[in-house]
Amino acid sequence: MTESIPIAEPQVETRSRWALEVAELFPPQGQWTEEAYFSLPDTNRYMELSEGELMMPPHPTLSHQKAVEELFVRLRTFVQERNLGEVHIAPLPVRLWPGKIREPDLLFVAKEHADRIGEQYFGVPDLVVEVTSPGTWRTDRWEKMMEYARAGVQEYWIVDPDAGSIEVYRWREGVYEIVGKWGRGERARSLLLAGFEVAVDDIVGG
Repeated sequence: MTESIPIAEPQVETRSRWALEVAELFPPQGQWTEEAYFSLPDTNRYMELSEGELMMPPHPTLSHQKAVEELFVRLRTFVQERNLGEVHIAPLPVRLWPGKIREPDLLFVAKEHADRIGEQYFGVPDLVVEVTSPGTWRTDRWEKMMEYARAGVQEYWIVDPDAGSIEVYRWREGVYEIVGKWGRGERARSLLLAGFEVAVDDIVGG
């Protein structure tokens, strides 16, 4: 008689035990601190900290990434040619205030605010861009808009590839006022960076 050999159950139990042990290394939701956040292993995933919770937005879509890349190239070229400051792309932590860390898709920091640029994270940018996707639409338009206004981000762009639009808001007395909303066939412009404008079709596709 041949002896039966168990093969599946011990492996499943081992994997489950390891997963539990790894999870126990990190704080439960609601108890995350900045120290714990910045102790996370390096990753190319977006990770944000808010109200003691670690948040991981959905993976970006192809249209999202195309919009980010196209706008980044144009904005960075404009800023570098005029020596206006620095433009960076996510993932890069931005500390809006203690315990509130976001990773905007694009950010601009003016050279007069170079002290806000750190190796581990940035302070409040002068301009922030969020490119919406179905999984982040509400967060970008409500939660982050209120947070960026509270932090004093001077200009906020919302790029919506699905709607084929770009909206620009300026900070004034603690709230955002809309500068304009542009669709396909039009050009969006910045008030903060005088002279900077882009064709909406070039960013979200024609």
